[in-house]
Amino acid sequence: MKLDTTLISRKLSEIIPASKAAEEIGFDAMWTAEAGGDAFLPAVLAAEHTKRAKIGTAVAIAFPRSPMATAQMAWELAGLSSGRFILGLGTQVKGHIERRYGTKWEAPVPKLREYIQSLRAIFESWSKGGAKLSYSGKYYNFSLMTPFFTPAKHDWPNVPIFIAGVNEHIIRLAGEECDGLHAHPFHSPKYLADFVLPNVEKGLKKKGRDRRNFTIASIGFVIVGNTREEQERMRQQVRQQISFYASTRTYSIVLETHGWGAVSDRLNAKAAKGDWAGMASEITDEMLDVYTVTGTWDDIGDKVKKRYEGLLDRVAFYIPYQAGSNDAEWRRVAKQFNG
Repeated sequence: MKLDTTLISRKLSEIIPASKAAEEIGFDAMWTAEAGGDAFLPAVLAAEHTKRAKIGTAVAIAFPRSPMATAQMAWELAGLSSGRFILGLGTQVKGHIERRYGTKWEAPVPKLREYIQSLRAIFESWSKGGAKLSYSGKYYNFSLMTPFFTPAKHDWPNVPIFIAGVNEHIIRLAGEECDGLHAHPFHSPKYLADFVLPNVEKGLKKKGRDRRNFTIASIGFVIVGNTREEQERMRQQVRQQISFYASTRTYSIVLETHGWGAVSDRLNAKAAKGDWAGMASEITDEMLDVYTVTGTWDDIGDKVKKRYEGLLDRVAFYIPYQAGSNDAEWRRVAKQFNG
């Protein structure tokens, strides 16, 4: 199992020192997200200023972008990073696609399937110097590629594609069409074992693919501190974040796996009223213990490894790394993963 981290910052200028320090500390990969900023621009800076660690988006939102625009960014990042870039895509939910991005909402799984297939067709054309481009589907059609618009060839044309998924059909799609899955941070070992892994296997089996060539990555909710007071402060923060995720109806399977499906309806109703404090109160101590792992900086790495052994290939903590913050502690964690 590899230890990854997230690079999330409101300022692009902070990405360069953070990525350099994260690589030096020993993280195997760095993920960027669309959480207040673009996912690709930080990845460009990280790729330029690191040499070893993998760099990927976790995730870039697919549908507001044409597959051609996404392909251009991914292709350039693959070349800049010498093959270290991983393209991670997500669908987002209907409300955000329509009301935040101003984009039409259509059947997400069939549309994402065509999106991935379009990317593969575009990469194939570029790998052959702009060979005939031909992809025809319900949602996307590509049939024009000229030398003027063909990017320079490089040695890493097979850009790995991961997608984020929570429910059955999108997880199966990952197994069928992708190199990996970003499992949602709101998860439990039982949900991963009983729901995610079987559906990944169904997708892989449908296309005759091998699990050994597929990666499952996620970010885990971790409550870490060297004193009880530090852990309790973080515990309340995590309780609030979990209540936010659990209020999304499409994520209800994570609650239903443990018999807590009714909590999803109550959270959704409180979210609609803006009752954020009331939402957090719905997450009981029992639920918090199911969806998180708690420890000190000395033992949290070993606890996370034990929790996810056989379930995840890559894991990051739901604590974005910031250069100069807890560097000594992060080194201890990285050492627990890297031996």
